[in-house]
Amino acid sequence: MECKVKWVDGMAFLAETGSNHTVMMDGAPEAGGRNLAPRPMELLLAGTGGCTAFDVVLILKKGRHEVSDCEVTLHAERAATDPKVFTKIHFAFKVTGKNLKQAAVERAIELSKEKYCSASIMLGKTATITHELEVVEA
Repeated sequence: MECKVKWVDGMAFLAETGSNHTVMMDGAPEAGGRNLAPRPMELLLAGTGGCTAFDVVLILKKGRHEVSDCEVTLHAERAATDPKVFTKIHFAFKVTGKNLKQAAVERAIELSKEKYCSASIMLGKTATITHELEVVEA
C-alpha cells in the first residue's frame, strides 16, 4: 500500500493513494490552515469507521443476512499533550436489514474489532474502544 502526500499551500496537503484517488487535508485556522478540508486525524477516524463498517457489511452478507444499511458514528477523545493520540473512541452502529438478528450483528462487530479491522486494532493500542448497536428492521 502506498500514499503520496504533497504540500499545496498554507497548511493544505493533497494525498494521492495507491489506488489513484486523492484526498485534500487542511489545518485549522489557528494552525495556519484555511479550514477547507478535513484534518489528518479526522481522516484517520473516518478511515477507521469505514474499515469497521466495511467488515460488518461483508461479514453479514457472507452469512447471507439481508443487510440494507450500515452507519457508524464515531466519537473520539485525544490526549491533551503531544503526541495527541486518540485515548477513547466510541463506535455507535446502526445496522438496518430484514430479519437481522441482534446476535449476528454483534458477532460481526466483534469479528471486526478482534480480527479484521486493522485500523481499530491499531488504534486500540492507545485508545479505549467501546461499541453500541441499534438494529433496525427494514
